[in-house]
Amino acid sequence: MELTKVRIHSARLQTSIEQLAVFGRNEKGGLDRTTFTPAELAAREWLKQQLQELPLDVKIDQAANIWAKRSGTEKTLPVIAFGSHIDTVPNGGKYDGALGVLTALEIMRVLEEENIQTRHPLELVSFTAEEPNPFGLSTFGSRALTKKLTRKDLEGVKDPEGRLLTEALKSAGGDAEHFEKAVRTPEEFSAFLEVHIEQGKRLLNRHIPVGIVTAITGIYREEVMVVGEANHAGTTLMEDRKDALTAASEIILALETVCRQHRANEVVGTVGKITVRPNAANIIPEEVTFTLEIRGKMREEIQEVISAWQERVKEIKNLRCVQVERRVLLDQAPAPMDGQVIQVMQKQAGILGYPSHLLGSMAGHDAAHMTSITRSGMLFVPSIGGKSHCPDEESRIEDIEKAANVLLHTILELDQQLDS
Repeated sequence: MELTKVRIHSARLQTSIEQLAVFGRNEKGGLDRTTFTPAELAAREWLKQQLQELPLDVKIDQAANIWAKRSGTEKTLPVIAFGSHIDTVPNGGKYDGALGVLTALEIMRVLEEENIQTRHPLELVSFTAEEPNPFGLSTFGSRALTKKLTRKDLEGVKDPEGRLLTEALKSAGGDAEHFEKAVRTPEEFSAFLEVHIEQGKRLLNRHIPVGIVTAITGIYREEVMVVGEANHAGTTLMEDRKDALTAASEIILALETVCRQHRANEVVGTVGKITVRPNAANIIPEEVTFTLEIRGKMREEIQEVISAWQERVKEIKNLRCVQVERRVLLDQAPAPMDGQVIQVMQKQAGILGYPSHLLGSMAGHDAAHMTSITRSGMLFVPSIGGKSHCPDEESRIEDIEKAANVLLHTILELDQQLDS
């Protein structure tokens, strides 16, 4: 068969999606497949069995990442890797993460059936613990791989039930004692590619089946403490008050205004956690602490929001006679996707006749860490209703098929272009 005519089998991919979705299904229809739980361990076994039925070299590294390697004709070339993760959030959906792994599995099946030989070796990867989990270490596998997570970070870490992370890791085939052996070097990779659901409505609203990611969002977080003065709620006149909660409310709304007014609609700001003290009905609040988060696909955009917002904070602080203390919790830079990979994805979508759209990822992914060691790229599939991390999470198989075909042909094109 001519390579240009090769396509994935959508019915088989849909079957794989349904088969994997059995593991961890709860009475609400969602999936409870948090990493290292019995459901997630069973899902791992299912995936390994599917991979072992193909002529692939299947291995589990020290971080419990699952790898399946297909040899290339030029053994000295670095690997083109592709995949995602199969763990879920509590009561999550069957597409987030899993779609990327199952698409990679389908591509490996097609390459074998069509007897297609690539120059580069290819590796499917299912990363460990991408989602937040009871051990508090998300993007676990990709951070271990890129040396951002070390053996020391694992020491003494337990879940709320008291289970040691080192023991949980061992149950999945990992090895905390030799954890650093999971690290891979830039010389080992030519590229990393990931398919994921969008988790938003941008593609859906535009009726476009294939999203090509330009960058993965940067995440900036602060803990903000507003200190006023506690006093009697009935006897203190309005002009005599130093209300920490009303001041904090203005500061929070100022963040919303600055984000709404920013020229880039992919810049977002959120306050999702807040504590009020003394938190009594008849006392004027003395202290309010909240966590602020700003996301954007460019560091400059995030900084513009911070600068504009802190000017408003100064005004509010002086007007309301309160003190404001700020502490940076996280300043994670955006992760740009590789320009050559983006171009190849655009080209292949065009050849296949699929409309595509360039967009930033507003959620974090394993690909963000892979950018530190190799060129990386991501494809998005529209999410029905923009829903994710819930039982209603869904993507149309017609859209999934298109993204999978773009991934397949991107791999084949990069195989010819890279390291020539």
